[in-house]
Amino acid sequence: MKGGRLQSGATYQVLRDGRIHVVSEDYGYKTGSYYTILSRELSGEPVDPDSRSVLDAAVVPVCLDRAARAGIPVADSLISQSCTPCLPAILYGLNYFSCTSEFSLVRSQDAGKEVVRHITNNGRYPFCYQPLPEAAEVKSVIAIFGKTTDHEPEIQAMAERLYAEFRIPLMTMVVIRTREERLLSSLAPARYSSLSPDERSLLRAFIEHQEFL
Repeated sequence: MKGGRLQSGATYQVLRDGRIHVVSEDYGYKTGSYYTILSRELSGEPVDPDSRSVLDAAVVPVCLDRAARAGIPVADSLISQSCTPCLPAILYGLNYFSCTSEFSLVRSQDAGKEVVRHITNNGRYPFCYQPLPEAAEVKSVIAIFGKTTDHEPEIQAMAERLYAEFRIPLMTMVVIRTREERLLSSLAPARYSSLSPDERSLLRAFIEHQEFL
């Protein structure tokens, strides 16, 4: 990719500090990048992220529990199967086909019932919900090798700590922002096409073995 564009769907492998870093838009179970990581692990090669980390990151309650144990501020998270949650809230599906990038920010009971029906497949699967504090905002931030183009110190610190814990080179941090704090809601994939020009430049710098910017 030297000097070129990031190709949609492509997986890049970067050798840095004696470790192979797998860069991908999607690390989900049974994706090409997941099998790339698994193959490196089975060969005994040092690889980031590891297969356990990408699986943990893909399940919201597991991701938040692991992040909290690493000292990262996280949102309160509850699991249910059918009840309409306290609103406003962020809702995530927990079935095999769900993706953390497909969360719903719900503020009304009618909307909440419809979203719950959809993400549970009429009650067949559980879902996760996170009650939102008063006046809270939800923002998505791209993290690249633990770096962001966001200028908030709390966001930058969260990106660094999440990278230290999960070692995922490219991810979207879904963050709940209140007056007092920044709370992790989930980790989601990041599409190359969604990156800003500065973010694309930063990612290319890592892939092309340039120094940290």
